[in-house]
Amino acid sequence: MHIRAVRLDELHLLQDIERAAGQCFRDIGMPEIAEDEPLPLGELARYHDAGLAWVVTDDADVPVAYLIADRVDGNLHVEQVSVHPESARRGVGRSLLEHLADHARSEGVPALTLTTFAQVPWNAPYYARCGFQVMDGTGLTPGLRKIREHEAAHGLDRWPRVCMRRAL
Repeated sequence: MHIRAVRLDELHLLQDIERAAGQCFRDIGMPEIAEDEPLPLGELARYHDAGLAWVVTDDADVPVAYLIADRVDGNLHVEQVSVHPESARRGVGRSLLEHLADHARSEGVPALTLTTFAQVPWNAPYYARCGFQVMDGTGLTPGLRKIREHEAAHGLDRWPRVCMRRAL
């Protein structure tokens, strides 16, 4: 498994990975999530330019998974982790999270955060196995509150969501 920074000419592949990975939501009664369009290329380029976008590549150096992150209130916030279904269940997502944790530690960042669906097996329960803990509402930083407000406005609160944090 090889992890490296995403290249600009690969951003469209991140969209393809996201679409493929999202299809599993259809199987659990969340077709709206499956049909949600990935971030536009310009937005993905912002993560590239910030140095906060990584991919896992196959033996031919083609991306099969990606992670993008933001800086939120002094922490690194996992904006998206997606693994193509053909590469799932092999530790690819966990490797990307560990890569981000290593990057964060090298910068002196104290924690990773994310928001996710509470009851989807490959969301909150998975992240808990990766060392993240659910945050109660009183511990939310202003930036995390703003992210949650944006998600609610986007309709994601139709399903239970949580903020999670992993101390580094």
